Amino acid sequence: MSGVWVFKNGVVRLIENPGANPSSGLNLRRKVLVHSPTNEVITSYADLERKLVSLGWERYYNDPDLLQFHKSSTVHLISLPKDFNKFKSVHMYDIVVKNRNVFKVRDA
Repeated sequence: MSGVWVFKNGVVRLIENPGANPSSGLNLRRKVLVHSPTNEVITSYADLERKLVSLGWERYYNDPDLLQFHKSSTVHLISLPKDFNKFKSVHMYDIVVKNRNVFKVRDA
């Protein structure tokens, strides 16, 4: 069960897909991952992989359902869904935390 819990007029309810329902009263904006040095919006895994490889990340091929990157100088592992359409803000923030001052997340 995923979604957003909304408290409105003394009632709590679960909204399954908050971005699809403009009448829900939520102002959720789509997020994008931005490469800070170039101010380039990452629009594909190919773009992201080029940026990560240039920062010393290596592609992991252990799980066929995930796109994974590991940096040999750290214990960090970035795990992403294979389908870029399922690339969500939680994945973006994971990349930002593990690559300080290189990426940022902003509203689309």
